[in-house]
Amino acid sequence: MNTLFYFALFHSAPEGGFWVSFPDFPECFTQGESLEETYAMAVDALGLCVSDYTSKDLPKPSRPSDITVPEGATLALVSLDLAAYRRKHNTKAVKKTLSIPEWLNEEALSLGINFSQVLQEALLQKIGQKQ
Repeated sequence: MNTLFYFALFHSAPEGGFWVSFPDFPECFTQGESLEETYAMAVDALGLCVSDYTSKDLPKPSRPSDITVPEGATLALVSLDLAAYRRKHNTKAVKKTLSIPEWLNEEALSLGINFSQVLQEALLQKIGQKQ
């Protein structure tokens, strides 16, 4: 579940620019001045909204045929690289205590290895996400 795809409705704003709503996330809205800015804002808004859900609670994406598109709106597919979004926005560090053999600790220290970085890289590899 590295990339999520949800449909969004892009509406022209009367004062100029666009605003976006997500049929599968009624609480999720954003806006922008240009189409490019609005799409980028839609990706960020989707990421913020998805962050409030666990992977089990995420709504199943609607099928395009099940979505009513209001007059003047355009249906667009918004993709969210969840791992990239989390790396960009969730940088809070948590402390972990672990045990390794003494000889391995000494070797790693002598080579100047950053233990936190090695653990993060290994965990990302283990869960199948790019860095």
